[in-house]
Amino acid sequence: MVASSKRTPLTFLVHATVLFLVVLWTIPTAGLFISSIRDKDQLSVSGWWTALSTSEQRLVTRAYEPKSQVQQGDRFVIRGNLLEGGSGEIARFGFSSLKPEAYAVGDVAEMKKGRTLQVNANGDYVLSSPTEWKGSRGQRIFYTAEVPPRFTLDNYREVLSAEGLGQSFINSLTVTIPATIIPILVAAFAAYALAWMRFPGRALLIAGVVGLLVVPLQMSLIPLLKSYNLIGEFFGVGSKTYVGIWLAHTGFGLPLAIYLLRNYISGLPGEIIESARVDGASDFDIFRKIILPLSFPALASFAIFQFLWVWNDLLIAMVFLGNNQEHLVLTGQLRELLGSRGGNWEILTASAFITIIIPLLVFFSLQRYLVRGLLAGSVK
Repeated sequence: MVASSKRTPLTFLVHATVLFLVVLWTIPTAGLFISSIRDKDQLSVSGWWTALSTSEQRLVTRAYEPKSQVQQGDRFVIRGNLLEGGSGEIARFGFSSLKPEAYAVGDVAEMKKGRTLQVNANGDYVLSSPTEWKGSRGQRIFYTAEVPPRFTLDNYREVLSAEGLGQSFINSLTVTIPATIIPILVAAFAAYALAWMRFPGRALLIAGVVGLLVVPLQMSLIPLLKSYNLIGEFFGVGSKTYVGIWLAHTGFGLPLAIYLLRNYISGLPGEIIESARVDGASDFDIFRKIILPLSFPALASFAIFQFLWVWNDLLIAMVFLGNNQEHLVLTGQLRELLGSRGGNWEILTASAFITIIIPLLVFFSLQRYLVRGLLAGSVK
C-alpha cells in the first residue's frame, strides 16, 4: 500500500518563504543591473522601473560658436541641432535660466538687440541676429526633451578603463585568498580539539568563542591596530603590509569559523574516531585523514562567508593598508572613482556588478555545500 503524499501547510509556508526571499533578492539585483546599462542622464532623473518608458529631461546646451554663423540677406544665422543626431523630441525651450520653458516648439523667441531663437520639435534651432555674432562661446539654450529609453555599456567602459583598477583587482585577490585560507586552517585544528580532545578549560574556551561572536568589529579595530604596530615595531615589520590585514581578518573570522566547524565535527560518528584510536592513530592522523575529508562541506560553507566578507571589506583595508595606490583594494579604488559626493550613480551601479563577479563564481561553485555545512551539526 502506497501512502499518499499529502503536502502539509508547513510545506506551503516553506515554499512561499523561499519564493519571497528569491523575489526579495532578485528585484533589487535586477534594478541594479538595469541601472548600470542605462544612459547616465536618464538614470539621474528617473528610477530603473521606468527604463522602458520615455523620460522627460530638462537640459541646457550651447549653440555653435559665432565662427559658424552664415549671412543670409541682412541677418547673421547660426543653425544646429540640440539632440545632436540622437532620438527624442523637444517639448519647450528658452534662452534664460529664469524661464527655461518660456516658449513652445516652433515659436520665435525675441531676444535682446533684435536677435531671435527658434527651436523645432526635432531639435533643429535657428539663431538670427541683425548684427554679427561676437565672442568665442555659443548662446545657451534651455530645453525640455522627451527622450526614449537608451541603453549603453559606456558606464562599464568608464569603470574598466579607470587607471589603477587592474592593480586594485589583484590587490583584492592578494588580501582575500590568504585571509580566507588562514582562518580555515586555524579554526579546523581548534574545532577538532574542542570537539574530540579532552583537556581542562575546554568548556570555558567554547563559551569564550561564542562570546566573541557578538563583539563589534569597530570596537576592537583600533586596539588591534595599536597592538599590531607595537609588535611590528619590535620585529621591524611595517604597519601597512599585507601581513597585518591577513592577521586582522583571521582574528575577526576565527570565532564564527570555530563555532561552525566545531558544531559540524562534533556531529561526526564517534565510532570512526574511536576505531582509529584503537588502531593506534594519533590525533593529528585522525584530523588529517578522517576529519578533514568528512568536514569539507563545513569548510566550504565558511569559505563562502569569509571570502564574501573580505572581498567586500573597505574599513579594515583602509585601516591596515591605507590609501596607497600600490596596496589599494578594489572597493577602495571604486570609492575613489566614485568621488566624495557619491552622485555618479552610473559609476556606482556598474562598479557593483564588477565587484560581484568573483564572489558569484565562488558562491555558485561551493553553494551545494553551504546548506549541508550549516545544518549538518544541528542534529546528531
